[in-house]
Formats: sequence, structure tokens, C-alpha cells
Amino acid sequence: MQFEERVHKFEYKLNDTDDQIIDYILENKHEFVNKSIQSIAADLYTVPNTITRLSKKLGYDGFSHLKNSIKEELDSTKAPNEDSSYYFIQKTFELIDMERIEMTAKMLHDSKHVLFFGVGDTADFCEMMVRNLRVAGKHSEHHIHRHEMLYMLDQMNQHDVLFLISLSGETPQVLEMAEKAKQSEIPIISLTHFTKNSLQEAAAVNLYCFAPKKIKNGYNITDRTPVMIVLQTLSQVYWDHF
Repeated sequence: MQFEERVHKFEYKLNDTDDQIIDYILENKHEFVNKSIQSIAADLYTVPNTITRLSKKLGYDGFSHLKNSIKEELDSTKAPNEDSSYYFIQKTFELIDMERIEMTAKMLHDSKHVLFFGVGDTADFCEMMVRNLRVAGKHSEHHIHRHEMLYMLDQMNQHDVLFLISLSGETPQVLEMAEKAKQSEIPIISLTHFTKNSLQEAAAVNLYCFAPKKIKNGYNITDRTPVMIVLQTLSQVYWDHF
């Protein structure tokens, strides 16, 4: 996983000091890989332990792992086949943050009511999650009609959870439900393709898969396997813990 991708994945763990170090790395990659941690800390007016902590927040074993990984990125000349299902699946597994998955499972379990929503093909995944939670005795709902969703959101509050699925993170119907939920302070869990989007900004918890949009002959043939991987992982954790 690339450095910038790790920053996006673990964004929820980062503080202002971490952001300053990240900006420094992004602006000075070639110099960074040839400097000691003491030298970098001096440039940033901080201490080496702060940089080590950031390295571990981003999923590296430590500073040396971080520096060597960035060096490999700079030296790499081989481009992966970014249009294959294998690549999408591999990237999705890299994006799965088990700490985040476990947090999401606990949110679902602790909530008084869970409401799922997605449009088009993603609606099937919402229905699947309702069944998967039912296995563990957790009641949840999924509605496809706008007025039913709005009615349900009117009955919900901060003790409930709204789970929204939109690969683009820009689906108008989904964003409408997110805005409605925010007005009532209903916590939102989002599942989107790994990119900056409006839905992730509205959500309390963001889950990611790697499923870039693909169109052929006017049909949406986006690979949905990555969505299934994330939801099945979440379901398994829920079943194991609750």
C-alpha cells in the first residue's frame, strides 16, 4: 500500500502534528529517505518518538519500515495491472482495518436500531446485511423507497445507526439520507470506494473497498466483489463477537 493510501486509510487516527509530518514527507520524499530520524525531527522541531508513533499509526512496523517503503515506492518502475479483479481484491484486503471493523461491529450491536440504505445494485448488499445481522439476533431494516427511509429516520435518534453504501460516495439519494441523519444527530457508517467523497465527510465511521467505477457499452460493470469482501468481514466479526 502506498504512503498516501495509508494516510487516507488511517486518517481518523491522525492529529495536527501527524499532519505536519505527513506534509513534510510528501513535499520532501527524495530527501526523506536519505535522512536519519533525528535529522527529520530537528527539521520539524519535534522529537523522534513522535515520528515513530506516526509510523505505527500508519501501519508500519516503525520508522525504518516507513522510510524503506517510501524508498521502494520511489524506485518502483513496475506498474500493476490496475484493471483486474485480482488487483481490486488485493487492494481491498489491504484497506481492511480490523480495528475499524471491530468498532463498526460494536456500533451495530450497541445501537437500538440499525437502518441500511443503498440504491441500485448496492441495495442487494443492504438486504444481505439485514439477513446477516438477523443470524445473530440483531434486528435491522432496509428500505428502497425514499419516503419510507425518511419516515424511519424521523423515528431515529443518536442511539441508532444509519449504514449507507455508495461506491462513488456521491449518490444523491444516499447523500440526502446522510444529511437527514446529521440533522437528527444519527451516527452514520459509510462504505465507499477508496477515494475522497462527500459521504465519507458526513459519516462518523468510514469503511473502504477498492471498486473503481467501470462502464462498458453504457452498462455499469463495476466489480462488486470488493464490497462483498468488506461486508462479509464485518459480518464474520459480528458473529464471532456477538
